[in-house]
Amino acid sequence: MSMQSIAFFCAVVGLCSCNSQTDSSEAGNIPESRQAKPLSDTLATPMAKALFSNLNLLSDDHVLLAHQDALAYGMGWKGEEFRTDINDVCGDHPALFGWDLGHLGDEENIDGVPFADMKKWAIAAYERGGINTFSWHMRNYAIGGSSWDIASCVDACLPGGEVHDTYLEKLDLAAQFFASLKTAEGELIPVIFRPFHEMNGGWFWWGSNSCTPEKYKEIFRFTIDYLRSEKQLHQLIIVYSTDLFSSVDEYLTFYPGDEYVDVLGFDDYKGLNRKEETHKTLFMLETLDSLSTSHGKLMTISETGLETIPNEVWFTDVVLSTLKANASTRKASWILFWRNGRPDHFYAPYPGHATSPDFIEFMNDSLMLSLSKLPDLYKIQQ
Repeated sequence: MSMQSIAFFCAVVGLCSCNSQTDSSEAGNIPESRQAKPLSDTLATPMAKALFSNLNLLSDDHVLLAHQDALAYGMGWKGEEFRTDINDVCGDHPALFGWDLGHLGDEENIDGVPFADMKKWAIAAYERGGINTFSWHMRNYAIGGSSWDIASCVDACLPGGEVHDTYLEKLDLAAQFFASLKTAEGELIPVIFRPFHEMNGGWFWWGSNSCTPEKYKEIFRFTIDYLRSEKQLHQLIIVYSTDLFSSVDEYLTFYPGDEYVDVLGFDDYKGLNRKEETHKTLFMLETLDSLSTSHGKLMTISETGLETIPNEVWFTDVVLSTLKANASTRKASWILFWRNGRPDHFYAPYPGHATSPDFIEFMNDSLMLSLSKLPDLYKIQQ
């Protein structure tokens, strides 16, 4: 381990969150194979390179806590100044903030979050040292439907397709939004972009029931090329994110190639639901450890959660025990819990919920990082 890496981890373990000190004994050596990973974009901005490098430095010993729409609303409140249910419970915010571009072009996104507020909160998250990740539940432009209207839209969006011009207009809007996320000095803020997720499932129009793997790769590549080459957006860190998978071949079936992907992820609403099913998650994490090392990528659990969290010790007994099962499972860069949308649809605790004490214990574990524990992720550590 280099002296720079040692200094970096000393900075991390000296900070605290959720009323807990990180155990410095957990900050072990990082294998050389995981030290230097170039971004897939050869023209990536210095801050994007720094963020990716620093996430890699953390990835052997820490998992960042992420929550969808965390700043937008919670249980019993909406749109307050930098408030999150996570902070209300444990005294610190998520390290990574999830957002969605669905309904881009409207005033509000698919979950009722005003895009103007999303921009404000994403910048505020960056200014406090956090990270932003964006998914996109994209409408079916071919039939005027939603993401879940599975009549194929892929061919229609590609060059020569009947809604190709419409698709370009939406990509232009996405580019405008990403380009509006700037520092006070006018630099583009790095963001993690996760398009066309859960493609090996059949419920989205870009999924396995609606398009071939080759067509999926084509629209994925076209989208990233357009944002990079036509719109000159070089601050994007790209995630390839499947649903549950049972083999390496299944995971890589839709893979668009190393030159388009920086992070290998999967969404998991089954393996982590019950302890009896966690062998599925263990397999997927161990598989991604091997793939991320051989392909030079990071790895993540890009979405997960147990709706309404009926298991009072779910966070420690199921999630934490899975993440800490072995050296491979610990390498997930972050774990994103889905949104706290309403009393029958929430995935993170809030004050008074029965899982709150267990969640505090979960976040006090030295593996987990929340916002105040983060070093400066946007500068190369010296």
